[in-house]
Amino acid sequence: MNDARALLESGDIAGLIRHLRFNAEAMEPGEVARLMEGAAALSGFDDMREAAAALAVRQEPQQLYDFGFACVERGVAFLAIPALRRALEMMPDEPVLLMELVSALERENRHAEAVAALEPRVDALDPWPARYLLAYNALFSGDLDRAAREAARLPAPDGDWAPARDRLARMLARARAAGPLDSRDLRGWHFALGGGVLATISPYGFDEGMTGRYAYTSDSFALCRRTLDRLRLVLDAAGRRPASVGLLPDRSSRILGLAAARLLGLPAEPFDPGRPGALVVAYDLNETDADGLRERAEGQVLFEHASCWTDPPVVSADVAGFLHQVAVAPWGEQLRVTPGGETQTAPPDERPEEELAAEIVAAEPLPDDGDDGAPPDPDERLAGFVRTVAGHWLTGPRDMVRSPGPVPSSRFA
Repeated sequence: MNDARALLESGDIAGLIRHLRFNAEAMEPGEVARLMEGAAALSGFDDMREAAAALAVRQEPQQLYDFGFACVERGVAFLAIPALRRALEMMPDEPVLLMELVSALERENRHAEAVAALEPRVDALDPWPARYLLAYNALFSGDLDRAAREAARLPAPDGDWAPARDRLARMLARARAAGPLDSRDLRGWHFALGGGVLATISPYGFDEGMTGRYAYTSDSFALCRRTLDRLRLVLDAAGRRPASVGLLPDRSSRILGLAAARLLGLPAEPFDPGRPGALVVAYDLNETDADGLRERAEGQVLFEHASCWTDPPVVSADVAGFLHQVAVAPWGEQLRVTPGGETQTAPPDERPEEELAAEIVAAEPLPDDGDDGAPPDPDERLAGFVRTVAGHWLTGPRDMVRSPGPVPSSRFA
């Protein structure tokens, strides 16, 4: 508690939040509330400040719920979980408390805990959303059989819940097509949950917590060429022949799109959401305008080279080059080590887009051997996967997938 108070008094709100992430569940809700009241006041979050101030004075279900709700809304759902659990202990039959707890657990990707919270109460609750959420969280925790059983027990929904039913059905169908799946099958679960094909698996730290995802990576022209070659392999294996390349408006996507057009021998033109048969190329969907991409035009394929798994984009790409937490583009500002061992910042590469695209095309696309911990991922394995799941690829809207699902990876603040 003294460490937390010192962080607050120094104005280090980010440090306080990191401290609470590891310690809040062992603290009393009133202690956490007093700290967050101060943090919210410094941050200008009046809703959080008011809810925390009320909880600091009185730890009853209403105050616990209000604080939990504010935490979820302000992006610190992990702080909501102990407060909402305390409220449920006082009022175990209150569905509003249960649903808010499930929402907080989902935001923290703690899907197995959401299943455990719902399971003893689901029969007494409206199946939309309770049983749907039970099936959904069972799937995201890796329990495909449980998810399928609960989904089969759902009655027909009204119009508001029909899209959720259809999304769950697509995920279950994709999981069956990609299976059998385990907690190390990143490509299989990536396809099941989001409908996209993961082109490359990170060869770094696979057995040390990363399981195929990157944490921080400094991208290269060779890796850009590598993912474009794997994109071509995916298209060939699925029997897809794009008619053109759609260029998204940001500089990085235009560079990569021009390179893709050269490699595939296709014309490149500005992205038009309604143009059929287009291969739409994004460097990073979080860095561009994704309007018009959720619903795909006939024959359209969306490729994203560098996809952030800790801050997922609003739409899921049909093909993702690799998954990262932080990636620096080859033409972006770079940190370099001098011969004397010092670090310095190199400025961005301001060469014309066409010249940078030509460098991608000319790069040697050799696979990175990494640290030898990752399983081998030859071209034929990827092509075989695509052929297996091709009947379930490019179906339905491109939904956002907030959770990394059953395959864990270490993340860094």
